[in-house]
Amino acid sequence: MNSVQGIQKRWMANSLSTVLILVGIAVAAITMVMASYYYTYLESSLMAKAKSTSLMIANNGYQTETAYREFARQYVEGFEDRDRLALQFLTAGGKVFLSSQGSGSTPGLADFSLSTPDVKSALQGTVDPWSGSDPQTNERVMAVSVPLIYDGAVRGVVRYVTSLSAVNGQIVLTGLVTLAAGLILFLVVAVSNLYFLKSIIEPVAKITETAKRIAAGSYGVQIEKQRYNDEIGALADTINDMSLKISQSEKMKSEFISSVSHELRTPLTAINGWGETLARGEVTNADDVRKGLGIIVSEARRLTKMVEELLEFSRIEDGRFTLQIEPVDIKAELEDAVYTYREFFRKEGITLEYHDCEEEFDTIPGDPERLRQVFSNLLDNAAKHGGGGQRIVTSIWQDGFEVCIRVRDYGPGVPEDELPHIKAKFYKGSSKARGSGIGLAVCDEVITRHNGRLDVENAGGGGFQATIHLPVYHVE
Repeated sequence: MNSVQGIQKRWMANSLSTVLILVGIAVAAITMVMASYYYTYLESSLMAKAKSTSLMIANNGYQTETAYREFARQYVEGFEDRDRLALQFLTAGGKVFLSSQGSGSTPGLADFSLSTPDVKSALQGTVDPWSGSDPQTNERVMAVSVPLIYDGAVRGVVRYVTSLSAVNGQIVLTGLVTLAAGLILFLVVAVSNLYFLKSIIEPVAKITETAKRIAAGSYGVQIEKQRYNDEIGALADTINDMSLKISQSEKMKSEFISSVSHELRTPLTAINGWGETLARGEVTNADDVRKGLGIIVSEARRLTKMVEELLEFSRIEDGRFTLQIEPVDIKAELEDAVYTYREFFRKEGITLEYHDCEEEFDTIPGDPERLRQVFSNLLDNAAKHGGGGQRIVTSIWQDGFEVCIRVRDYGPGVPEDELPHIKAKFYKGSSKARGSGIGLAVCDEVITRHNGRLDVENAGGGGFQATIHLPVYHVE
């Protein structure tokens, strides 16, 4: 659960920190854009008014100081924007002699000097807007000064000044609104992340708890199906399937151990019984002695075969199962196996038929020892599970680039629901026949290592058949 909580903390920290950074960048960018827009617009407006006033003065003439001052007085008296702008007229020496804000006992009159950057630029014949603290009030202002030039000389200056308090307030308001929108977005993202994480963390926590139970040995336990048909649901299905398969595997292993214990005990009991009987001399009749020795040999052979299967299974499990590939006369190997088992099956009342094919086969790449082992296992299985049919048919033929070998019995066959599992390790299904349950698994592994396949199915007309498909050419 701690790891799940760690994921939640890391997710929230990463996602929310990213949102905070983006909100901060957005607030700063929007504020800067709005500030630039307001300042640029205000500067353009002041510049337009100053130049318009300068043009009007030029049209009305200001060749003399008296005419200039008279025009300035008349213009200030009719100035209608005095509630939001300050209009100032300066002499060529940079001294304000008239202002729309007024000064002293006479409204409009003023008498103070200015040395702000915009005034200095205007006295030099250029226009350079300026923003800063007003020397008279210490208020943040923006000013535009336009020179009045006559005969190539600056005769005076027209200056417009406006307070930046309202503009700065609007910029701050814009920033606050943007910040509020960003915080709302942050909260929405946080809530949605918490909801999203809850939809993930809770199922993951349940899956983790169930996985711990499976690891502790509660095989077969199932995770409650999630309502989400996504990766979480797929994970739950996968773990459920894993748990079920582990449970089945454990069940088959238990059955295998029980079966092997029984299978080992049966021949050992027969060997010990007859061995002790013969050792004590209780049997003197020669036929009975031969019969007892035959049983001992038969049971010892069956015991040896079972041990060999177990050793093969062990080699497969730990990766020591290898092939010694060499050219193999596959038909000769099959004929040898049939010849070896034919007389043995005859004694048990089973007829073993071999159907040859007309074409001759070239040698194919394979491991002769492993292939003989496959043939023996398939013939043993046919006799063990299909012996009631009293007949086993073996055939060989070539199909394109494959050599096909089939072993068929005429017994009861295999229940259809068990067919997909009979090649699995330890699987015995409903069969009561003696055996370890790993013979077909070993056969399937050997044929697969030869790049072939082993098909198992119920035969038409009754019985069971196993068909081997081996490639004519070996592929690494």
